[in-house]
Amino acid sequence: MVTEVSLSVDLAIILLAATVAGFLAKQSGQPTVIAYILAGVVVGPVVFGFVEATDLTETIAELGLAFLLFLLGIKMRIDEVSHILAPIVKVSLPQMAAVAGVGIGVSLLLGFDLSESIIIGLAVMYSSTAVVIKMLTDLGQTTTLHGKIDVGILLAQDIVVVIILAVLAAGRPDDIAEVATTLVVVLILVALVSALALGASRYALPAIFRRIADNQQVFFLIAIAWAFLFVFISDEINLFLAPVGIEAYLSIEMGAFLAGVAIAQLPYSKELQDRVNPLTDLFVMIFFATVALRLDASDLLYYWQEAIIAAIVLMIAKFVIFYTLLNWQRFDGETTFLGSIYMVQVSEFGVVVGVAAVAGDFIAVEILGFLTLLALITMGISVYFFAYSDQLYDRFEPHISRLEADKTFTEDRRTLNDHAVVIGYDDLTRNLLSLLDDHFEQLVVVDRRTDHVELLSDEGYDVVFGDIGSSSIRKDVELKKAAFVLSSSDSPEISRILLRETKEDAVVVLEARSDATASMFYELGADFVIQSVPLASKRLSKYLEDHLTTPDRFLESIGRDTGILLESDPFPHIHDLIEGKLDD
Repeated sequence: MVTEVSLSVDLAIILLAATVAGFLAKQSGQPTVIAYILAGVVVGPVVFGFVEATDLTETIAELGLAFLLFLLGIKMRIDEVSHILAPIVKVSLPQMAAVAGVGIGVSLLLGFDLSESIIIGLAVMYSSTAVVIKMLTDLGQTTTLHGKIDVGILLAQDIVVVIILAVLAAGRPDDIAEVATTLVVVLILVALVSALALGASRYALPAIFRRIADNQQVFFLIAIAWAFLFVFISDEINLFLAPVGIEAYLSIEMGAFLAGVAIAQLPYSKELQDRVNPLTDLFVMIFFATVALRLDASDLLYYWQEAIIAAIVLMIAKFVIFYTLLNWQRFDGETTFLGSIYMVQVSEFGVVVGVAAVAGDFIAVEILGFLTLLALITMGISVYFFAYSDQLYDRFEPHISRLEADKTFTEDRRTLNDHAVVIGYDDLTRNLLSLLDDHFEQLVVVDRRTDHVELLSDEGYDVVFGDIGSSSIRKDVELKKAAFVLSSSDSPEISRILLRETKEDAVVVLEARSDATASMFYELGADFVIQSVPLASKRLSKYLEDHLTTPDRFLESIGRDTGILLESDPFPHIHDLIEGKLDD
């Protein structure tokens, strides 16, 4: 009982310290990952020694890493990066090899032995997924060409790091042949589990999620259960291999990642991202805080001089390598510069590789301290490259323009701009879709019912499954660029979000249940607020007036409007039928 209370207190201290550190980091514009690690440094053996690593913190931390990769998998929609897939592959593979080579070389020069230098090289060749994606999101640059290139390269790096984690987790090998054998077995297992995940995504998951997607609670629980299924398959892979006499290892991170990739190909993945994010943030916060619990002050600062030198060399080398490769792929100067300067930091996954290497007895704990300090330094500095990227580009643009290729890469994907967004498909909005579709070149409909999504898709409409309350959905439909927004949601909170995020000259039409709510929306900038009861009352008043004064006109109006209501066509061009008829 005492032990359970102690574990609970340890977890509470970690959560409190990481939360406070994360809040301070956001206020100062620093990456929260750095704050979480520093929180672990403060409450762990390095400073105060309030908390030590335990089985509970280790288990939660491992789940945190699995959920982080599950979330990464959910974001990996193949169709969104397919048009730049070739240059991403051509850049990411040689980039990782080149940076690993620089990491090995500088480590050897700093006095590390060959095996330690190889691990360091493997740990520093990634850029920080957490830092880059967070900063791109904060700057609104995720849909820019350099943003998509960086995200694509990060995904390629994430796949490689998961494979390396699996190899390291197999333990120290006796010779090179054993390393090669382990790698081959891991790649075969990854291929088999990938085929299982993508096969399920194509043939099994659509039917399952189509049935449960309308129930948000069940939808979330099934998705989490799907992730844990692949975590179990990966963790207990030997149960499946025992009949054929093979023993191997597959990391739970790989299983979680592939589970996410399978869901990512479904039309329901965007909404799930926002639901998984809070859970992932909690586990990841604990994971990075517990990284420092394995270190004391002497471990973290043992190689502090080497860490500073390596940080300077690696940031310069990463920029040069990225710039050279992106320029080779004929991206324009601005895309090449920004795509390179955003990727100069050492990733949090470098620390993860270090943790796995320590567990596999490849390196001493002091090397993990070196990698942790190296990640902290480079991530902290790189944030300012994001903050001042425009000024940096303007400063170097005259020199960059001379290096730009004559014919640069251009995207052929159409982006949404000055388009119409319709939220909800019901009796109100369905009667207006044809009118909006005729007027706007681009129209996007957002709805949470799977039968509506299928119906709209069959009719050729651009439809997104999900809740507009989800930030991922709002980004997906480019809400901030829309020229016209029509919402049939009567949720005041949703309406406030729409008014807050639409551009100033956009026309926003909302629905409200009361006069007070409608007045509030008008004060916030709504162009028109639909009130069903007052509108129906006004319409009924007109009907009665026609009935009492001109009965023939009443019968004509009633017949026409009743016919519209009974119309079986889900997309009637009713604006041609009702325009001006009632008030003539």
